[in-house]
Amino acid sequence: MTQSEFVQNQKEVNFIPSSRPILYYRHGWQSWSLTAWQDVNQHIATPKPTIMHPLQTDPRYIHESNPHGSWIGAVEMENGKFFLLGALGLDAHVFLEENTLVGKYENEAGDWFVAEGNKEEVFAKYATALKKSLGILKTPSNSTPKIWCSWYSFYEHISQKNLGKVLHDLDDLPFDVFQVDDGWQRAIGDWIPNDKFPDGMDALSAQIRHTGRTPGIWLAPLIVTPSSTLFHQHPNWLLRDEQQNLVSAGFNWGELLYALDTTHPEVLEWLSALMAQVRSWGYDYVKLDFLYAGALPGARHTPISREQAYRQGLGTMRNALGDAYLLTCGAPIIPSLGLCDGIRIGPDVASHWDSYRDDVLLQNFAMPSTRNAIRATVNRLWLKPLVHTDPDIAYFANKKNTLNAAQAKMLQDLALVCDYKAISDTPGWLSAKEQAELKDFLNAKRKRLEDVDFSTAMPIPKANWAERILGKLFGWGGNIPMFIHLSRWISESALKKKISI
Repeated sequence: MTQSEFVQNQKEVNFIPSSRPILYYRHGWQSWSLTAWQDVNQHIATPKPTIMHPLQTDPRYIHESNPHGSWIGAVEMENGKFFLLGALGLDAHVFLEENTLVGKYENEAGDWFVAEGNKEEVFAKYATALKKSLGILKTPSNSTPKIWCSWYSFYEHISQKNLGKVLHDLDDLPFDVFQVDDGWQRAIGDWIPNDKFPDGMDALSAQIRHTGRTPGIWLAPLIVTPSSTLFHQHPNWLLRDEQQNLVSAGFNWGELLYALDTTHPEVLEWLSALMAQVRSWGYDYVKLDFLYAGALPGARHTPISREQAYRQGLGTMRNALGDAYLLTCGAPIIPSLGLCDGIRIGPDVASHWDSYRDDVLLQNFAMPSTRNAIRATVNRLWLKPLVHTDPDIAYFANKKNTLNAAQAKMLQDLALVCDYKAISDTPGWLSAKEQAELKDFLNAKRKRLEDVDFSTAMPIPKANWAERILGKLFGWGGNIPMFIHLSRWISESALKKKISI
């Protein structure tokens, strides 16, 4: 029998479980952050390189030595039961200090939920408590859209021409949404169609709608790069620290990333207008990415907690989007609930199962890989009563990835467990057999978690002493722009060969 209780208005709480903890549930801060069950004696190293910390995990707790998680911590005990401590507010962390679960709010005191019993029940009761606390008024609908996404077929190399060809080639494949991903914009911060889309984004959405599908589009509205016009025109919109230095949001697209301050009135007006523009173009499915930037530590225009600031910005965009389907990604998990229809709950998948460099040398489990994506997603499925859980895409074109049959099937089964089906393979990549398998997948009914064996994706790789030394060298190189640009050039060369551009 599961026992539960609420603790109200406490900034810090301490609980000693009834039996010795043997495993700790480490819940990551945002979509891509490591979420896994770890042995309480296993030390998980600080991921490398440092330049990626703001982009992959909560930078405020990156050097925490105790097992810890964002908003929620749970332990499996020697007696076979589970003990869970979860925050019902927005800015909390839970730590395992020896045999004690310690919950702490960063700012003001807040409410907590505590439960002991079997695994499924303690997580289900926490989800119910969160639903009430966050004021989530509706349960996610039973149906989710079937999505074709451009990212894993073309990455940034999309154009009006090649997307139009794919749209034609999809023919009668039963996709509900055709999603235009990264690569249509002039710059990160300047959400205007570039020269590869000469007829504009509204013309493309009309072309998509003509096939009977919902137009979908990707944006990353809370980050800005120095190459954008926005960066130079509105420096006062950018998040800064107490010394007025720009707050790093990581590194991507060959540039440093910076964050918008979502408490600045002009930023909120701009976000609202941007979402209204997207809707006026005809896009009814909107994926907002890299949203963690709205909750990074910093000195804001309005002095509210960082997760409150993020939720305020997301709420503004939600209101402006109206009844569009909103998928969040790279998003702080708990502060997103109730404002989005779906949320990515793991890192990006990849055409490989794992990476020795990323997993062992860099100890970075937020990097794209199929194993990292499956591990985090499976360990967050308790969120299903609150939101649609997005596991990312599934692969069917065997020649375009290095996954073996069992690994590709596991990814497909995860989509059926989540009941969130998305692919990125173009029809021209698929053999007749693979196209038939894709049709069966799109028409298949959901699966139960207990009917699929995900065990091979769950372990957290360890590094020996030699690998730790080599990992420091790789991590050091990963912070140097010259090496980052070289790695990006190598990746781009391989990508262009793969997609034949």
